[in-house]
Amino acid sequence: MEREGLKLRPYLAAAGAAVIFGFSFLFTKSALEGLEPFELLGLRFFLASLFMLFLRRLGLIEVQLTWNKLGRLLVIALLQPILYFSLETVGVQYTSASEAGVVIGLIPVAVAVLARFLLKERAGGLQWAAITATVAGVVLLALPQLRGGFGGLKGFLALAGAVAAAAFYNITSRRAAGQAGPVEVTYVMMWVGALVFNGLVLLRAGLAGRPLRYLAALASTNTAVGLLYLGILSSVGAFFLMNYALAQLSPSQVAVFVNLTPVISILAGVAFGGEALLPVQLLGTALILGGVWGVCRPSAGSSSAAKFKS
Repeated sequence: MEREGLKLRPYLAAAGAAVIFGFSFLFTKSALEGLEPFELLGLRFFLASLFMLFLRRLGLIEVQLTWNKLGRLLVIALLQPILYFSLETVGVQYTSASEAGVVIGLIPVAVAVLARFLLKERAGGLQWAAITATVAGVVLLALPQLRGGFGGLKGFLALAGAVAAAAFYNITSRRAAGQAGPVEVTYVMMWVGALVFNGLVLLRAGLAGRPLRYLAALASTNTAVGLLYLGILSSVGAFFLMNYALAQLSPSQVAVFVNLTPVISILAGVAFGGEALLPVQLLGTALILGGVWGVCRPSAGSSSAAKFKS
């Protein structure tokens, strides 16, 4: 029984990260009432890095970095959060949220392809069926808003870049598992995100000749609450869970859970935002949940793990 619990932990971690990310859209919307996207990213990762430093000072987490280890972790941080969030932000500006969701839903496919060539991981038939089901589910979730056609090429290319960044992050985080623990990976990610995004905000403010709006924005309760959720839960908590899952499972298995995020986001909108849930979205939700169940099946998990280790 205890052994089964240990086997379930990485799956629960991946699912927990998806749930946290799913609710983050509600808090992002409230935080953006007083901040621009890159200002929000700067404050989000600054808060996250301070929180992790606080935990380290209390001795609740242990971070031991060497130059050799740091080099690999900086590559991970460049991919996620720097490239991913930057490209996703640009992509969403030139497309709709639904269009962005469909393209981002291709992450499991990109991860499976990269894992095949870079990690020699062979996805079985059940795993490909699970990946296909989750991607189809994401398309159905976004279908009501996609009837006007897809947006501009610039937005699509930016989102495709975000997908590539997320896929390489899954691969590099898995590769780093032998040298660095999930806490160390998350610690470096948060600090690099804080330095880079705040540096961009300062540069833009200096070039535009306008003062920073950080303090004025933090006076808003909605913005402050949104930042607390995004900085502590959605950054430190969710990324730690994701890095933990990537240290235990193959990247393809973890990537399937990414598509749980839009399901949680839509359900949160229905529960707290008064939005309607259409029949086609229910079908999409069922497909995504079915795909996740396919990945979590013991026989599928053991088979995939065996193939991954070979």
